[in-house]
Amino acid sequence: MSDSASAPVPRRPGGDPPDSPGSVGMTCARTLQLATGQNPFALEMGGSVGPIHVEYETYGELSPGRDNVILITHALSGDAHVAGWDADAKKTGRLWRLKHPGWWDDIVGPGKAIDTSRYFVLCANFLGSCYGTTGPMSDNPATGRPYGLSFPVVTVGDWVQLQARLLDALGIDRVHTVVGGSLGGQQALEWALAFPHRVERAIVLAASPRLSAQGLAFNAVGRQAIMKDPHFHDGDYYAIAQPNHGLAVARMMAHITYLSEEGMHEKFGRRRRRQQRSGFGVEFEVESYLDHQGRSFVERFDANSYLYITRAMDYYDAAAKWGQGDLVQACRRIRSQVMVVSFSSDWLYTPAQCREFALALCRAHKPVTYVNVPSRFGHDAFLVENQTVGHLLHHFLKTPPPGSS
Repeated sequence: MSDSASAPVPRRPGGDPPDSPGSVGMTCARTLQLATGQNPFALEMGGSVGPIHVEYETYGELSPGRDNVILITHALSGDAHVAGWDADAKKTGRLWRLKHPGWWDDIVGPGKAIDTSRYFVLCANFLGSCYGTTGPMSDNPATGRPYGLSFPVVTVGDWVQLQARLLDALGIDRVHTVVGGSLGGQQALEWALAFPHRVERAIVLAASPRLSAQGLAFNAVGRQAIMKDPHFHDGDYYAIAQPNHGLAVARMMAHITYLSEEGMHEKFGRRRRRQQRSGFGVEFEVESYLDHQGRSFVERFDANSYLYITRAMDYYDAAAKWGQGDLVQACRRIRSQVMVVSFSSDWLYTPAQCREFALALCRAHKPVTYVNVPSRFGHDAFLVENQTVGHLLHHFLKTPPPGSS
């Protein structure tokens, strides 16, 4: 079990042009119906949903033996558009995708760490999403109007079960690797626990088996900001003004947890945007940055989805679900190779929490690689430290599975 790694200066995500040899090019999302009104999808917390449509993207070619699948699970505000440039951005109204490639474009593509000339890569939007998969924005067949808060509570376990149903529909029995960061990392862990025979390798980046009390607190305040917005209307706001102010404030608070004190000091310090004091307006550079993050977020995300996703994040506790509160007992279910990667300045999913998970795997006699990456970028480091993360992924993907000759 290793606990350190060198960290070269990262290249911030920019992505390759669609005609670059290292890009997957122009991409198109696909949609499958995985549940119907007559045969709904049963949920972990009770109740069911049907119909369910799941939006997903794939890159690369599925091998004849269907044994080269890498499943990427996305984080809270992420989506299935992992790499390349969205050919349907105008048609679907996702105009931000015209300016930005997939969120992990520096990692996924021909010749990159997750090499699409070798692997068949798949990512799906999870249940409750506002990006094509059924969620609060979708029409409730019983009313003909958006679900809003009548949408049932969903969990990380539900997302993984639905992803498994998607793989079944695509004729994929087993995945070479499941990988995700943050909330995506918890899905990767849940895959290894819920489907131990279907996962050869699991990579958990910047995530641990449960969220801390501090993380729960930030999520709670973010949800309150949304629900106290005068335009929230108990979640029934789709035909009227949106609760943009509340959602923006929730995003601003969450974004603070994605950064580190060191990184914020280096990037902003106490610098002012103007010399004269402006009272209670946006005056400091860090205020301007958070204001921009909030305003841009409301252009691409749904407030109700934010409520459901953060609550699923709160509920996830791998030890309670699979080990009766004992993390080592839960880890005994795992049959895959596991790599756990933490980042030194991450205070949302701390290195101590990630190391505790890695040690539980060791005590359960499971093969695990643990790496703590020195970084000043906080929780966001899994999206920013692309050179280091790519190096780790590249080598771990080539590691033979346990028991192989």
